[in-house]
Amino acid sequence: MSVAASPRHSMDPPIRQEWLARWQEEILEPDLPIVDPHHHLWDVPDWDTRYLLDNLLADLKSGHNILATVFLQCWSMHRAAGPEAMRPVGETEFVNGIAAMSASGNYGSTEVCAGIVGTADLQLGERVKEVLEAHIRAGGGRFRGIRHAVAYDAALGASTTVPPGLLGDPSYRKGFAQLAPLGLTFDAWLYHPQLPELTALARDFPETPIVLNHIGAPLGVGPYAGRRDEIFATWAASITELATCQNVHVKLGGMGMGRYGNGFHELPTPPSSAALAAVWKPYVATCVEAFGAARCMFESNFPVDKGAYPYAAYWNACKVLARDASDSEKADLFRRTAARFYRLTLPSQA
Repeated sequence: MSVAASPRHSMDPPIRQEWLARWQEEILEPDLPIVDPHHHLWDVPDWDTRYLLDNLLADLKSGHNILATVFLQCWSMHRAAGPEAMRPVGETEFVNGIAAMSASGNYGSTEVCAGIVGTADLQLGERVKEVLEAHIRAGGGRFRGIRHAVAYDAALGASTTVPPGLLGDPSYRKGFAQLAPLGLTFDAWLYHPQLPELTALARDFPETPIVLNHIGAPLGVGPYAGRRDEIFATWAASITELATCQNVHVKLGGMGMGRYGNGFHELPTPPSSAALAAVWKPYVATCVEAFGAARCMFESNFPVDKGAYPYAAYWNACKVLARDASDSEKADLFRRTAARFYRLTLPSQA
């Protein structure tokens, strides 16, 4: 499997702690239970950030009530030796160790990495089953599925070195077919022009639970800059069509990445929760209307989005967006959808 040197794209803004520290705002609804279903952990010399348990805990303890988290693959801690196809299992081994540290109770009440999403090269076809089974063994009961990123645009490059049209490739689909029999889910990371490809895949594999990452990445840079209304219309139509696939869920986040063209990092101080919510509202509202709250989940995408706003600001903005939601809808958006999709056990009061 070919991968890029970093989980962050070259257009993602760098993390500036002194800039983030300028954000000053009270925490909204501090007792609201939350599951964060999308964050990363990494420590690689060639990458520009280190984000391990202590870094994550600093964000988790910024004022919101985070019950549990789900780790998403980011090409970190792959094995240095052994068969190439098996090397990503090292990431699951690494994260399961972090999860075991958290489960000791020594680091607070949040169940860090209660769910683990790794990666495997689905282009292996049926042979990927062996890799998936190795992940399951390494996950200590926490492994939930994979993400084999296919985000590709000829003008913008890719998060991983992938060819266009991979979701329709016969070998890839033979690999994808191995997920459902093993009870595994699929996280889809792609750009908005690729959404019809995901719809076709979801229709052909209705038994496989799929969650779309980062609202489907409506691009706003390069050839997409200055075309926000046009891009929104195209994206919204694709989202509405994708939502007809009942096996698909959507994560509401990732909108701090540079590819979205929101420019939050260019402000003299981090944006307020109200400012974030104002920009995100049309996208979040479209997703919730199309999928329903029971198939939507807020996600931080940290630390990738940390270049655009602090962790506390993200969840405050989500709470602003959910002000008009019913108690049941709010419970779905903030924790229950994620818990159902990733098979997490929450406290009875949540």
